[in-house]
Amino acid sequence: MTSEAFSRPALDRRRFLGAALAAGVVLVAESTPVTAHAAAGDVTLSAGGISLLASAGGRLAIRDDRGVTRSAGSKFQVKDSVTGIHVSTGGTPTLSALGDGTPAIRMDYTFDAAAGSTAVTGWFSVTTSHAVLEWHVTGADTLVPDGFLFSRAIQAPTAPDDYIPITEWVRDTGGGIPYETTLGVAHTSTWSTALHGLFLLDRSRQAWTNATWVHAPGLAEAAGGWTSRADFFFSETRPSATATIGRGRELGLELTTNRDFNLYESAGEQMELTALVANGGAAKTAELELWMRDFDGDLLAATTTTGSVPAAATWQHTFTLTAPAGGIALAEVVVRSGDDEAFARTNLAVLPSYDYQAGTDSMFAVANYPWLQRPSADAVLDLWQKVGISLVRISYDGGPGLPPSVFDARGMRHNIELQPSLDVTDTEAATWAADKLAVAVAAGADYFEVGNELNRPFNTGDAAQAYLDKALRPVFDRRAATGDTVKLMNNGLAGMDKPWVENFIAAGGWDLIDAFAYHPGRGNFTPDYIPPGDDWTTGGDGTYWNFHGGLRQLKALMAEHGEKEIWLTEAYAPTKPNSWWHDTYRHAAENVLLTLALAKAEGIRGVCWYQFHDSVLGMPQVADPDNVEYHYGLMNRDLSPKPSLLAYATAARTLDQATFRGRLTFPDPQTFGLWFDTPDGPAVVLWNRADGYLLNTAGQRTDWHFPAPEVWTDPWPTKTPLVVAATTAVRQVDAIGQVTQIPVTGGGATLTLDGAPRIYYGLAPHADAAGHHSLPTPA
Repeated sequence: MTSEAFSRPALDRRRFLGAALAAGVVLVAESTPVTAHAAAGDVTLSAGGISLLASAGGRLAIRDDRGVTRSAGSKFQVKDSVTGIHVSTGGTPTLSALGDGTPAIRMDYTFDAAAGSTAVTGWFSVTTSHAVLEWHVTGADTLVPDGFLFSRAIQAPTAPDDYIPITEWVRDTGGGIPYETTLGVAHTSTWSTALHGLFLLDRSRQAWTNATWVHAPGLAEAAGGWTSRADFFFSETRPSATATIGRGRELGLELTTNRDFNLYESAGEQMELTALVANGGAAKTAELELWMRDFDGDLLAATTTTGSVPAAATWQHTFTLTAPAGGIALAEVVVRSGDDEAFARTNLAVLPSYDYQAGTDSMFAVANYPWLQRPSADAVLDLWQKVGISLVRISYDGGPGLPPSVFDARGMRHNIELQPSLDVTDTEAATWAADKLAVAVAAGADYFEVGNELNRPFNTGDAAQAYLDKALRPVFDRRAATGDTVKLMNNGLAGMDKPWVENFIAAGGWDLIDAFAYHPGRGNFTPDYIPPGDDWTTGGDGTYWNFHGGLRQLKALMAEHGEKEIWLTEAYAPTKPNSWWHDTYRHAAENVLLTLALAKAEGIRGVCWYQFHDSVLGMPQVADPDNVEYHYGLMNRDLSPKPSLLAYATAARTLDQATFRGRLTFPDPQTFGLWFDTPDGPAVVLWNRADGYLLNTAGQRTDWHFPAPEVWTDPWPTKTPLVVAATTAVRQVDAIGQVTQIPVTGGGATLTLDGAPRIYYGLAPHADAAGHHSLPTPA
């Protein structure tokens, strides 16, 4: 993987919502009077639908309109990079007022002496069904504002709290496709009534939040110190609408469908696309416009409807649509009222069930545990198996995601990867090896991948010896002592690092592994690109980050030093929006198919796709357009399919029981083909490189910004005809599984090739006496 500095153009005017939150400006359409009371050490603030009760010791209770306590907390936690974690030991509430005269509770927290000069003051106020909670923190420069948390315990909930990012779609002012950005994060709670509550923060990590603590990072103040802020709302609508109503004047929009993952089983099914419009201001009339296009840009639906949105309320409308014959449907809904406009996008797709037969011979895998289990773990695993995933790279008891027993119950294989440190003593290395080998064995892992991307600095070979001494050899020796049979892989290298592998072999590492693992990172090169020479640069736009060239390097080394199973333990096609180094959504689908076809042709044992959902661990579904790590998924943030998901399924279904027969040669040196035998007859993958191997070269590029075309835009200008012999119908399957029948006349069919790989059935490839594979032409 690579990193880069990439600052996007400023977002549009809707950015003010986040600014309003930071500035403490929260708007509601219908306000009610605030009353305040202080007696016997308690302070109470009340407004319509909500009240706060602050008590000695730092206790703060949030109560509903019936006076029932729904949340109670009493502590604030800070982190100091030198002295560690400090938790408040008490607090004294007083009735006070904000700078504008609004009644407020002031809470002065106490800390023990170890906290040094740390001081925390809470300021709490209310408006209708809404509480504003702020903590002002001062202290040493060594305080870590990202480590601030406040305590709360939800009283008598009927379900566990949830973590719901609030997003909006924006159009890139630099041109290109729209994308999502995050407006905040909601920690939601539910009770037995229709009422539910949520703490809304500008930023908060799920991984640092639990039943007791909420992660509330501090923002630096110009006058010094930091402020953490959370808004609490009582509401009866969805979190996205609550956020729009509670803190903004503009319209908000959220899309949902009547199927998990927006996936339908067959053409003609009724698809329901529901738009939830939220209004944070006065009552208004709004227009709702829908369009839906297929992968080729054909308009599948277009309609407009008008409705009324009450003040501080919602309007819901469901569009009834028909599932297309195949492939993907790309939908956008826009809501407008006067000068105000919001929009949202999602994808819907048809993906029939499929009965895979390869079993343990399948190479189709996923690189990370299913830590995002929405709408449920079973639903996610059902989808994994539907698209052909047969193995997960990492699973062990106590680890992230699901335990091995869940995969065992489904007949899915599982490996393990655990990360060592190379900066340890020999004794520490031996202890780690013993402990982690035991974890791998207990997990029932088939393979233990000893570490991840420990080959930095890339393409130098410098880290190979330390890796052998401190990680792999201790595990190998421990396995020899215990007699365990789990197979060993080297750490999955970032890129095919030839100098590292050469040093690894020279130091005796080749005999310690049963399989070789690496991550074929790829920039804006097609998967079949082989850079010239061996001097591949490793910078943010270096040719080192290629797929097929690195694989060929590895195979050449194996021809000299001995064959090993090859595992691509992270393969990917990231779709960071409007970035020339990364794939567009259309290129990603094409590249998923070609990557997997080439891997099958090269005899790769396992391809672990990284990763299943757009998101990062610890902050799931928090939209982050500038973070490339967020954009590696086969699925979008909203759990809808990318075209890449259909491409993965297309490859898995085509290659499930396929046997590679050979590469096809043609008179045109820019035409390429792979020949597989399958139960359905020969499957031939064809493409043409008349337009070259570099992607995203058209248009005006500024720094990393590239105005990416919409997914239905054909990026390949050159169309190359190929006339081949055929006696029966020829079936063409594109990257996302769309089928086209190619007419056969006069004993031949004319195929139109370009840079997108396509699969063809009904052709008759053959091998000549010299071993060359080709497609016959009509007699």
